[in-house]
Amino acid sequence: MLRVAILSDTHGLLRPRVLELVAGSDRILHAGDVGDPAILDQLRQVAPVAAVRGNMDGGGLSNLPATVAGELDGLPYRMTHRREDIDPAWPREAGLIVFGHSHRPELEWRGGCLLLNPGAVGARRFKLPLTLALVRVTDGRLVPEIVAVE
Repeated sequence: MLRVAILSDTHGLLRPRVLELVAGSDRILHAGDVGDPAILDQLRQVAPVAAVRGNMDGGGLSNLPATVAGELDGLPYRMTHRREDIDPAWPREAGLIVFGHSHRPELEWRGGCLLLNPGAVGARRFKLPLTLALVRVTDGRLVPEIVAVE
């Protein structure tokens, strides 16, 4: 079993509670709007990190890719910051598509593909909850969970 922590929209703020929740993860995916390169350095102390560039990521984060493609225990995944930037072919090519931007947690199964927005863990926006996702990958199957940070 592979345990993957998925977060987005830290906007320069990595709460201690987030580090507690991602502890023990095998991989971490960050769906953009990191806000500070030091956040990725802190997350790398927990597990290997894949991250994409968000619309607010400039400066030292402008070198992050707009999209990432990879595998989680043999399961193909794709990641981008905004849902509108998801390539229409991705649901046929991947078992997991990760995106952020809206600060709204979302789980949607489209056939055998899970579209997942973990929500946001940085500064609170509107009255939306602060959330991240934990996903267990076992034998090519995903078990997602949206977790409240506060």
